[in-house]
Order: sequence, then structure tokens, then C-alpha cells
Amino acid sequence: MGWFEALVLGLVQGLTEFLPISSSAHLRITAAFAGWDDPGAAFTAVTQIGTELAVILYFSKKIGRILAAWWRSIYRPEWRHHPDARLGWLIIVGSLPIVVLGLLFQDAIDSAFRDLRLTATTLIVFGILLLIADRVGRQYRTLDQLTVPHGIGYGFAQAMALIPGVSRSGGTVTAGLFLGYTRAEAAEYAFLLALPAVFGSGLYKLTDIGGENSPEWGPTILATLVAFGVGYLVIAWLMNYIKTKSYVPFVIYRIALGVLLIVLVATGALDPNAGPAM
Repeated sequence: MGWFEALVLGLVQGLTEFLPISSSAHLRITAAFAGWDDPGAAFTAVTQIGTELAVILYFSKKIGRILAAWWRSIYRPEWRHHPDARLGWLIIVGSLPIVVLGLLFQDAIDSAFRDLRLTATTLIVFGILLLIADRVGRQYRTLDQLTVPHGIGYGFAQAMALIPGVSRSGGTVTAGLFLGYTRAEAAEYAFLLALPAVFGSGLYKLTDIGGENSPEWGPTILATLVAFGVGYLVIAWLMNYIKTKSYVPFVIYRIALGVLLIVLVATGALDPNAGPAM
């Protein structure tokens, strides 16, 4: 991977991680369209550390309150019902599905799940699900009303993002909307819930960077830093946007991109497992 390629992919990661359009799919698609090698699951996981650092910076005060209350709740029973402490425990509970499924399907994540035909299908299907959730969700719950079953439901929705095209934020927001949470509350929990999973995955995949058939450290670090800066700006924009706007434009984009991918693969213009067909 060259420096220019890393710069472009870092921009793509930062722009798409928090939008419900799947950053892993866009990294895969961008490389395919440009004729580059698939950056791979390890590069994707490590660059996502950059965008999650942006989450920590943007929500720093809230994360600080959650950590402080959660820690107190360990040795002070009266704190266990505090909203911030409960949210801390529910982030842990909601992270369990992706940890278990990520380990079970590790080989598929690195290979079969990266087929562009599967990416196209998930872009369309989960885009339609997001549209339905955005329309029928009652949007009256806040995170203070989050329960263990809801946290687990969010967690399984996040785990679906192991397949490029689902979208970590899109999948968890869709689940939140179906469960009755507001757009802003569903998005906030989606971002917070991603922290343990993304940092865990990124650190786990660090050993693959610089190895055979993997990007070198220099370009990977550049992409991660770019993703951090761009990602912070995107979070700030999105949290303001969803207060008054719906997810319909993202749904239209997902479906259009999915259909385009299907056409390009069907006509032989794109190799579903590589880049442009020769």
C-alpha cells in the first residue's frame, strides 16, 4: 500500500464510519474501483481505532461520567442503579455478541464476507431495514430506559457489521429505532457501544500489520490519523443532522450503491473477490 492509497482510504474511513453506509464496505469498494488490492480486514480494524478515538474526544465528558460511575458501582452497591453506571454495564453486555461471533467467524471475516456480491446485498437489505425502522420506530425512549435485553439486541445488531455492507452504526441504530429509541439516543449508544469492540478488534489485528500480504506500518498509521480527524468532523455534523432529519438520504444511497455493485459484478466489470476485471 502506497502513501496516496493510505491517504484516500483514511479519508474514506473517516467519512463513512459514523454514517449508516458501512465504512468497511466503502474501503473494500474504493480499493476495487481504484484497482488496488483489497486493504483487508486487518487494515480496516486498525484504521477504525482512529475513528473511535474521535468518539472518545467528542463524547469525552459523557464517557468520563460513565467510567467514574461504573467504577464506583463495582464496590458501592448504591451506585449500581445510577444511569451512567447502568450504561457502562450495558455497554459491556452489548459488546459480548460481537466478541463471540467475531472469534467464531474469524476466517470468514477475512475471506468470504469480503465478496462484493455479499456487500451489495447487505447494503440494499439493511438499507431497507433502516428505512422501515426510521418510519415505524416510535422514538420516545432515552438511554436512561435502556434494559439488558435491549442492550443485547443492540449488541447482536452491531455484530452483523462483521459483514461489510451492514454498517456498525447503521445496524445498531436500526435496532435502536425498532426498540423505540430516538435517532440521537440510538446513534449515541451505537457510537459508545462500538468502543470496546473496535479497540479490541484493532489491537487484536495489530500483529497482522506489516506481515505478508498486509499493509506496512507507515501507511496504516497515516490512514488512522486521517480517519481520526475526518471522523471527528463527521460525528459533529451527524449528531446535529439527525436531530431534525431522517435517514432516508442514506437509505437511497445504500440501495443505489448496492444495485451499481450488482450490475458491475454481473457484467464482469468488477471481480467480486478483487478489483476491476481484466
